[in-house]
Amino acid sequence: MLEAISEAVSLLLHLDRNLLEIILLTLFVSGSAVILAALFGVPCGTWLGMQPAKRVRWLTRIIYTLMGLPPVVGGLLVYMLIRRNGPLGSLGLLFTPPAMIMAQFLLATPIVIGLTSVSVRSKGREILATLISLGADRGLVLRTIIREARFGILAALITGFGRVVAEVGAVTMVGGNIEGFTRVMTTAIVLEVRQGKFATGLALGIILLLLSFIINILLYRLQWGGSDE
Repeated sequence: MLEAISEAVSLLLHLDRNLLEIILLTLFVSGSAVILAALFGVPCGTWLGMQPAKRVRWLTRIIYTLMGLPPVVGGLLVYMLIRRNGPLGSLGLLFTPPAMIMAQFLLATPIVIGLTSVSVRSKGREILATLISLGADRGLVLRTIIREARFGILAALITGFGRVVAEVGAVTMVGGNIEGFTRVMTTAIVLEVRQGKFATGLALGIILLLLSFIINILLYRLQWGGSDE
């Protein structure tokens, strides 16, 4: 462990180009996936949370089931879509960063939808009745509900990011772990361990945890308006 910590510090202090590319690609892929999941999942989760529970109970159960979707299954679904003989095969996405974003988007979106719907349902019904009685239009109602449920929504984004940044099976399946092109932190760790370089793999794991910690700190501060309380 001490050797791994020492090597992690050394890797950070002597940040070479390859490691920097891996870190930046990790942040780009996972960040893009979560942003896309937010653009799609927050409106869907808001709508789901505003519906009567009995009306959408089966849809809610499906979303909750997909929140635990095994990464390799998600990766397989994306692979089948973008492989050479697949529906999107002509786009040439296989073993590229966009394919990795697609796989992580598939994993993050149900989490964002599910947790957003829970947050909206816990607060939105009372707010909806009040706003309608005051004659508010639909746009104002939607903005107000999202603003009131913002803490829960940001928690959903934090959870989604944590889910995808640590994922390895799906990105390996559709990305291929190509050096300098599709290699991210998790796949780099797997490669180092397979080569018997356990200290280096553990050092990369420490760096990945540090990156996740920094991102979560930023999101947490945003969630609470810049306060650490």
